[in-house]
Amino acid sequence: MFKRALTKRDFLLIVVNLIPLYGVWFEGWDAKQVFLVYCLETVIVGLVNIIKMACVTIFVKPTDVWENGGSTTMQSGWFFIFFFIIHYGFFVFIQTQIFFGVTGMIPDGSMLMRYSKIPELLGPNGRLLLLIFVAYYTVENVSSFFNSGVYKTISMGRLMFEPYLRIFVQQIVVILGSMFLTFGAGKIFVLVFVVVKIFFEVYVNFGRYMEIAEKRQRMREERKKNN
Repeated sequence: MFKRALTKRDFLLIVVNLIPLYGVWFEGWDAKQVFLVYCLETVIVGLVNIIKMACVTIFVKPTDVWENGGSTTMQSGWFFIFFFIIHYGFFVFIQTQIFFGVTGMIPDGSMLMRYSKIPELLGPNGRLLLLIFVAYYTVENVSSFFNSGVYKTISMGRLMFEPYLRIFVQQIVVILGSMFLTFGAGKIFVLVFVVVKIFFEVYVNFGRYMEIAEKRQRMREERKKNN
């Protein structure tokens, strides 16, 4: 479950996440703007995962096994992508709505009005940080996905759920952190948030956890068949 050694990718991830910490503490960046970028990081991770799922569907296997309540069927890769967009999109919607409501960054209004204000709220520093995050997650995730050859063997089911473990941890911290921001403790919380995020991203082996979960699922299915 835990990594024993850091890789070059881990060190790059640490550097990328230290940028907002440095900006808030030493360059006067607005903690709320930085925190909004971390909320949008959830969207970035989801979009990158859609790209990976589409590539697997187009170039490797157009269909894969869909498991539902113990039964299995073959479904198109585009079905997996559609399900992911709806399901993951719901997580993103809840996270951003809670953030907007608690921080008060966006006044009450229509849903469309709220989201249309995001580019303005980010400011120049937030937009720069968002651009860095987009470049990092796109290049790092997509390149490692293809260079490692994982795309040839990974199931669509596992690929679809890969972002959830990371995002689940991040959403909890983001929601709790948005409450701290209302009390003016932006600097302190950004520090705590970055440290916690780096720990989970660098030291927790999410891939290994997914492998164990898949293995246990297969064992349960085999026991059901034998019984």
